[in-house]
Amino acid sequence: MSFNETLDKILDKYNSLSDLMCTNLSGEEFVKTSKEFSTLEDVVAKIKKYNFSVKEIADLKEIINDPSVDKETKDFAFEELLKIEKLMPQIERDIKLSLIPKDSADEKNSVIEVRAGTGGEEAALFAYNLFNMYQRYAEKRKWKFEILSMSDTGIGGIKEAVGLISGYGSFARFKYESGVHRVQRVPQTETSGRIHTSAATVAVLPEAEDVDVKIDEKELTIDTYRASGAGGQHVNTTDSAVRITHLPTGIAVAIQDERSQHKNKAKAMKILKAKLFEIERAKQHQEISSSRKAQVGSGDRSERIRTYNFPQNRVTDHRVGITLYKIDAVLEGDLDEFIEALISEDEARKLLESGDI
Repeated sequence: MSFNETLDKILDKYNSLSDLMCTNLSGEEFVKTSKEFSTLEDVVAKIKKYNFSVKEIADLKEIINDPSVDKETKDFAFEELLKIEKLMPQIERDIKLSLIPKDSADEKNSVIEVRAGTGGEEAALFAYNLFNMYQRYAEKRKWKFEILSMSDTGIGGIKEAVGLISGYGSFARFKYESGVHRVQRVPQTETSGRIHTSAATVAVLPEAEDVDVKIDEKELTIDTYRASGAGGQHVNTTDSAVRITHLPTGIAVAIQDERSQHKNKAKAMKILKAKLFEIERAKQHQEISSSRKAQVGSGDRSERIRTYNFPQNRVTDHRVGITLYKIDAVLEGDLDEFIEALISEDEARKLLESGDI
């Protein structure tokens, strides 16, 4: 089927759904039809823009080729033709992107997990820098950032921390952060001024709703115990900490941040559901694509994605080859330049895989 035939088919479907919604549909049928109708609205608007531009091009060419039209009008028509023809490739690209199946998780909230990697206390300090960077980025996007759990080192670093970013489409942007982040700097404890290389790993998961993941209570082991570390006398003298283990997968989540056992359990379940949901998504993706590693931001924690070099004031994203010389701004949440480039790279790959470019 040609490109134009595909567009005509979509318009026919859209119009038939519009007509159907004007008939006597039952409540359930109406909801189903209106949902399908709304999913086509964005691409139909782009198709109408494309068709209008095609007609404009035809009309302008007719003016240019008409011997009865004066030179001034022809010159104006020619200038307008060049403008529209310049815009056409982007209009077509936008339509093709709209036709590629979206990641159903893109609209969801994000669960982000940061862990200190190689490098001892310096890695723990860097992990804290990253976790703080994501909080700042969420604030810039007007998204809510909730700390679900945090295991600190007591001297400013974190062994691991998990946060929930609530906001429409947060996963669509945060998902590109999954992987290994490397830092090169002189640690505060280094007396000789020697640069150390440390790392932290980041995993970003879409928040799972009840409809996404069904968990059988019989498949869970729930243990309670006394919390340790900072948190006050009450935390340390009651069995408020909770560890939930999912027996089929062996995934265990332990939370001790809250004084309430109930709150700790709720947070642990939220993280567990996100992890189980991601396992299911990975299985589905494996069935669709045999080349997971070809993805930008595949989520593989072994994949080195970015280097933060403090002496040179630079941050390099290795996936898109972009280097920014503003490390302080990046660590304050100025991530859009990287993320926009990663989104563009991802879109180009999807178009290439679909055979449209």
